[in-house]
Amino acid sequence: MKLLLIEDEPKTLQSIKQGLEENGYEVDIAYDGLIGRQLAKNNTYQLIISDIIIPGINGIELCREIRNWGDETPILMLTALGTTDDKVTGLDAGADDYLVKPFEFKELLARVRALTKRGTTVSHTAQILKFADLEISLDAKTVHRSGNKINLTAREFNLLVYLIRNQGRVISKVEIAEQVWDIGFDTGTNVIEVYVNYLRKKIDKDYPVKLIHTQFGMGYVLKVE
Repeated sequence: MKLLLIEDEPKTLQSIKQGLEENGYEVDIAYDGLIGRQLAKNNTYQLIISDIIIPGINGIELCREIRNWGDETPILMLTALGTTDDKVTGLDAGADDYLVKPFEFKELLARVRALTKRGTTVSHTAQILKFADLEISLDAKTVHRSGNKINLTAREFNLLVYLIRNQGRVISKVEIAEQVWDIGFDTGTNVIEVYVNYLRKKIDKDYPVKLIHTQFGMGYVLKVE
C-alpha cells in the first residue's frame, strides 16, 4: 500500500516514514508542497499525509488543488494548529482527517489504517433524495428547498446527505464524525456543532418549517415537527 508523506521537518519525516514502513507501507516523501503536488499528480496513492505549514504551497492549498483535480485520495493533515477554526479550514479544503502535533505514532497509525480501509462504500441506486420540500441530486451535487437552490460546501453536502438517508433517527456526534468525516470523535472540539449550525443557516433559516433538530445530549435528527 503506497502512501505520500509531505513534511518539511527532516527528523519528523524520517521518523514517520520509518514507522510506516515497519508496518508494511510503501512511502514516498516530499519536503515541500510543490514536490508533494508533483508526486500526487504523477502517482496513485492510497493516502496522502501532509503537514499544513510547509514551504512552496501550504497543506491547505495543496489539499484544495488535489480536490479540484477530482482526486478523491484520502488526505490526513498534520498540524500544530489545533483550534476549531483551523480544523474546519482543513476539512473545508477537502481533508478527511486531522492530527494535532505532538502526537504518538500509534495514534497516527490508527488514523492511517482507518483512512486506507474506507474504500468500501455502499452503493445507492437512487440519485435523487427527497425529504419534505428538500431535494438533493447526488449526481449534480445540488440541493433545492421549495424549488430554491441552496449552495453548500462539500462537507455540508455530505452531512446533509447522511441526515436525509437517516431521516427520523437521532444521529450522535460520534456517528457523524465516523461516517461523514471518517475520523474518530474528538471530545475537545466542536467541529460537528459548527457544521450543523452552518447547515441550519442555509437549510432552515429562511423557512417556517425547521428540518434539522437537536436532541440535547444525544445528537441531531432530520424530521418535520
